[in-house]
This record gives sequence, structure tokens and C-alpha cells, in this order.
Amino acid sequence: MELETQVRQKSKILANSSVESQVKQTLKKIKLSTPKGVPPHFVPGTRTSNEVPSVRRDINTKGKKEKILVALSGGKDSAVTAFLLKKFGYNIEGLYIDLGISEYSKKCLGAVKKLCEELGIKLHVYDMKKEQGKTMQDVWKKIKKKRLNNCAVCGVFKKWILNKTARKLKADKIATGHNLDDQAQTCLMNVLKGSPKMSFSSGPVTKNISDKKFVPRIKPLFYVFEEDVKKYAIQKKIPFIEGKCKYSQESYRGEVRDFVNTLSEKDKKNILNNFEKIFVKDKKSEENKIKIKYCKICGEPSRKNVCKKCELMK
Repeated sequence: MELETQVRQKSKILANSSVESQVKQTLKKIKLSTPKGVPPHFVPGTRTSNEVPSVRRDINTKGKKEKILVALSGGKDSAVTAFLLKKFGYNIEGLYIDLGISEYSKKCLGAVKKLCEELGIKLHVYDMKKEQGKTMQDVWKKIKKKRLNNCAVCGVFKKWILNKTARKLKADKIATGHNLDDQAQTCLMNVLKGSPKMSFSSGPVTKNISDKKFVPRIKPLFYVFEEDVKKYAIQKKIPFIEGKCKYSQESYRGEVRDFVNTLSEKDKKNILNNFEKIFVKDKKSEENKIKIKYCKICGEPSRKNVCKKCELMK
């Protein structure tokens, strides 16, 4: 029995080490800058304060401390993203977008507040009702005739809010909790919808987009499996809520997610690797370079003359 307990403990340590190691490698690719000469200090999740400087040396130190705004949803992925960035010594703040989806939004906000309190980071809350005069549920009712699923509409609004708020807060980067499973789903969805090139801008850091009004997005969990993220969150006792928004069951992504869940880890990796290869071959092509315009209605970055958010509200 004692041997079995030791084996379990060792496997937990190895799993944690694997997640942290993978995220560190991803951050190297992103080339985030971290502060030089900052004295050791305690960071949640570390055994000793001396671990932090050694990690800093691993990550392309440039002497500048970038401000990273972590998009927090209340779920495990964004919570682990914030936890690890804080653990590795980055300058982070949290942003929660309160969409006003009844009790679900309140539960999520509760988990986010607890996380930020434990990590000792500043939390910004964007209240959609206060800022735009309507909740996400109000928006769904307004555009019901357009026959778009709720998740797609929600995604458009969240991206618009994230970018505008990050710019207002003078953030250098936006960090999201997208994991390897999420990315595999997105790649397949774009293929099935006949728009594979929509995935070419996706990666650990946003590709092919450079504009003064666009805040670059990073995904530290890009190469980490969803199951590993969940195990890490539970083992580290990171605050998060289980389950998904009840409206997500209607989404096309939900169907693709169910399919991806049947694939092996190797197959999921292959989906991402193959898209990376295609991108490398085509990255010099002019048609793959995203040309940014400004929405004629709200002035935010857009691929068209009118952004998706404003198009939906017409």
C-alpha cells in the first residue's frame, strides 16, 4: 500500500513537471520579456523562492517587464495560465468579462476573484450590462432571427471587448487559456467550414497581424493537452469552476469537440503539426498576410470595413 502511494505521488510530480516544462518551452517561443535583477520572492506553487530566478534565465530575458493581461473565465485553463505566468515571475493582471449570463456568470466571477486574491494580482471586471447597456442574453434575443448559435456570437463580443480593454489598460499582451485540444478543434472546424487559412494566424502567439490597435495574443497552454491542464489544476488546488456554460451545448464546436475527444494524443498533435507545416510553406504568400482595416462604426481593428460585432448588431 505504501509503495502504491509512493508511485502515485511520483506520477503527480512528473505530470506537474511535464505541464510546467511544456509551458516554459512555449514561452521561449513566444519570447516574452522578463525583468532583470529582480530579487527572489515567493510565488504560489513554488517550493523555494530560488526556483523563480532560474526560470527567468530560461526565458529570453530582455530587461523589460511586459504587462500581460490574462483573460480569465473562471475555468481551469485560464486559471492555470494565470497561475503559471505568476509562478514564472511575469507581470500579470486579470480581466473577467461579465456577460450577464444569469447565475453562471456570478459563479465564474466568484472563482476568478478567489484566484486573483490567492495569486495577489489585480483584477479588472468588464461589466457588459454597464458598458454596453445589454447583457449577452439580450444580444442573443436581438439577433435570434440571424440563426447564429450563441457561442459564435459570444466569441465575437469577447474578442472585441478583450482587445479594446487591453489597449485601454495599456497591456503589452493578452494571454488566453487555449490548450492543445482547443487548437485541434479550431483547425478542424476551419477545414470543415472550407476556410483552413483562418487557422494560419493561430499559434502560441498571434501570427501575421501587426497594428497599433491590435494587442498581440499569447497562448501559453498551446501545446498542453486539456486533460493534463485539468489534472494540474486539481493537484495544485487552483480555484476554478467545473463544467461549461449551458448554452455551449448548441455550438458547432461542441460537436467537433466530441469528435476530437475520440482521437489519440498523437492524432491531436498531428493536426497542429500539419497546420504548422502548411503555414511555414505558405507564410510568404501575400494572401496569408492579414490586412487590418478599422471598422467604420466602432473604429476597432477588423478584416472588413465593418467588424463582426457591429455587423451582428445592425
